[in-house]
Amino acid sequence: MNMLSIEQELKNNAYPGRGIVLGKSADGTKAVAAYFIMGRSENSRNRVFVEEGEGIRTQAFDPSKLTDPSLIIYAPIRVLGNKTIVTNGDQTDTIYEGMDNQLTFEQSLRSREFEPDAPNYTPRISGVMHVEKGVYNYAMSILKSNNGNPDSCRRYTFSYKNPAAGEGHFIHTYMHDGNPLPSFEGEPKLVSIPDDIESFTDLLWNSLNEENKVSLFVRYIDIETGAYETKIVNKNK
Repeated sequence: MNMLSIEQELKNNAYPGRGIVLGKSADGTKAVAAYFIMGRSENSRNRVFVEEGEGIRTQAFDPSKLTDPSLIIYAPIRVLGNKTIVTNGDQTDTIYEGMDNQLTFEQSLRSREFEPDAPNYTPRISGVMHVEKGVYNYAMSILKSNNGNPDSCRRYTFSYKNPAAGEGHFIHTYMHDGNPLPSFEGEPKLVSIPDDIESFTDLLWNSLNEENKVSLFVRYIDIETGAYETKIVNKNK
């Protein structure tokens, strides 16, 4: 698989929707996660990321303008011991509860499908990072309709054991803007991951479409110690 420029992937796509990047820093010392949200409607754009415990939650920027919280207010990031869960919806809680009851990442998602937002049927994209005493693995998942047919759910899980330094994988909800929005296709895209959280945060934020971007979360976790650094960027301030 050819390594792609995430800068170009984002700059050339006005609406990838929501996206997850998981990988390892170029120096091999950090487990890296990024999650962004975008919006086309006023309701979707009326959001910010706020810290909640070791994770984050979406929150209405102006509560008076919130019309439907069902698919836009959730905890994208939760931490369960040495596992960091990253998703684009309330399946974060499903994965957390499942893994807390000894289910695997894939088993935990068996009870979930794509979002009930016809005609888009937005895919549920998820990731889990396992960092423990110098060992780092991660997995990603997408649950999507059968080419827009809601009668069938397609489930794909991708696992990455001991990822190479400087490499990551990028998955997002939509191939591009459209009506209905076309679901992501194929396996997560191979992208490069730099050492510096500041530069990676700036690269991602500045590459997202100015009109549609809403919020960005980036975290670098020390693979040896588990200590982490987090950056959050919100368009609404």
